[in-house]
Amino acid sequence: MIYTCTLNPSIDYVMNVEDFEPGGLNRAKETFYYPGGKGINVSRVMNRLGVKTKALGYIGGFTGTFVQQFLDEETIDHAFIQTSQTTRVNVKLKSNMETEINGPGAEITAPLQEKLLEQVRDLSNRDTLVLAGSLPSSLPSDFYITMASICAENGVKVVADTSGEALEQLLGHPLFLLKPNHHELGELFNVEIDTKEKAAQYGRKLIDQGVEHVIVSMGGEGAVYVGRNHEMFANVPKGHVKNSVGAGDSVVSGFLAALEKEESIQQAFRYGVASGSATAFQDDLCQKDDVERLLSDIHVSNIN
Repeated sequence: MIYTCTLNPSIDYVMNVEDFEPGGLNRAKETFYYPGGKGINVSRVMNRLGVKTKALGYIGGFTGTFVQQFLDEETIDHAFIQTSQTTRVNVKLKSNMETEINGPGAEITAPLQEKLLEQVRDLSNRDTLVLAGSLPSSLPSDFYITMASICAENGVKVVADTSGEALEQLLGHPLFLLKPNHHELGELFNVEIDTKEKAAQYGRKLIDQGVEHVIVSMGGEGAVYVGRNHEMFANVPKGHVKNSVGAGDSVVSGFLAALEKEESIQQAFRYGVASGSATAFQDDLCQKDDVERLLSDIHVSNIN
């Protein structure tokens, strides 16, 4: 089973406003409500691609109930731990520019932390755990390290899609997949990643530190895959970008879903890039048909 973990979930409240004016009265022409959080996004996309997952994390209040009901309607299994606090709401304001206002995360007490660690201890060497997104400020800064260490003891594959200090701390631990964007990769090594060759060069350093697969997303410039035996580049198809939220999570989802279906690494990389692009072109996360329509537009080549 593939498990996803979202420590800081949300409701994403998307508002489309024409010509937003700060300080004035603005009216939204469209609004959408989605369950938010990188791990939840991975579960939603993988479900649409035909691969079942189980979502873990913390949830609470009427907003938490909405998240659970939404996942139930999409037939996504979950085992969230209930808190006494309301799950946060993140506002995504889309106008001439895109503005995000993220609510504060829940206060996760020591007993709640232990409940989640017990769930992780129950995983086996047949399982994969996706650690995605930010840590609530109430959690120890090394909480992902604690989870990854438990997984290493039990042979559980760990996928990491995070950034900043959490990402830095995970380096050196055995990771199945790491998906930084080129900015995050550059921050790790204090360099500017502005070419596919540089992305491959510094992605190789992550492989040397115990990561099995690295995908570096470079926005509209494409993506780079680095593994033990491959360094590959994929273009991204042209289209109107409507949604920056969830595109990176969709890359992870497409790659993992293809591997679950025993596709080659090259095809899994293509499928991941297609999934990320398909989400970028939608208001919500991609559907399987959206992904498969883009596959023929994505070309994978070796990096010399």
